[in-house]
Amino acid sequence: MNEDNRVGSMASSVAVKAAKEELRTLMKQKLSSTSQESINVQSTAVFKSIINFKPYQNAGRIGVYLSMPTGEVQTDAIVRHALECGKQVFVPYLHKSQTPSPDTPHSVMEMVDLRSLSDYDSLKRDSWGIPTIDAESVQEREHILGNSAKEIGKLDMILMPGVAFDMDPKSGFVRRLGHGKGFYDYFLYRYTRSQANEPAQRPGTDVLLYGLALEEQYLHAEDDSSVPVGEHDHLLHGLLIGNGKLVEG
Repeated sequence: MNEDNRVGSMASSVAVKAAKEELRTLMKQKLSSTSQESINVQSTAVFKSIINFKPYQNAGRIGVYLSMPTGEVQTDAIVRHALECGKQVFVPYLHKSQTPSPDTPHSVMEMVDLRSLSDYDSLKRDSWGIPTIDAESVQEREHILGNSAKEIGKLDMILMPGVAFDMDPKSGFVRRLGHGKGFYDYFLYRYTRSQANEPAQRPGTDVLLYGLALEEQYLHAEDDSSVPVGEHDHLLHGLLIGNGKLVEG
């Protein structure tokens, strides 16, 4: 890359980062007026959509976030349903990077398996109110990216959180704005490298990526705001929204 292109790329990256922070601030204000009752009603609508969604029904191994008590679609019912149906359920586990470098986040995300409903019920909540895997049990669990005693397997679907979502008019896939830590995008970057021999779909991986969104988090084409994306941001195959609708390309 020549000097002019490098400077242009840096300027573009700075502009995208600033636009993301501006949208996060806007969404925080918007979500602050969303009642817990509305969140619960919308979460129930998403749950009903999910359990009737063929790709979910056909998925044997799914990754799903464990939700904060407020500000996002609640996933407790989904986790319980998946475990009761005999699916293998994998949830995020955050830890310090073992190979720190300028290109590696200080903290990174792995996805590890839940062994049962009682295992799920035993999880303690962290300072954000999110049920969290105990570090002492991590090595006993299957890791999607490896470093565990069990054989590494693929995921069929990941249900992802976000701050805001919209449809990319160029690609027809869903754009996602996260909380800014890069946990999911860096996880997916490493996951796609480990599955390099698999046929990839447009969002960059053969695993189906679906976001879960409150109505307030979905930006329509006529809205003043849109989701800015950088070169490392993954597109999603679709989005399930709290009004019961499915958005996908």
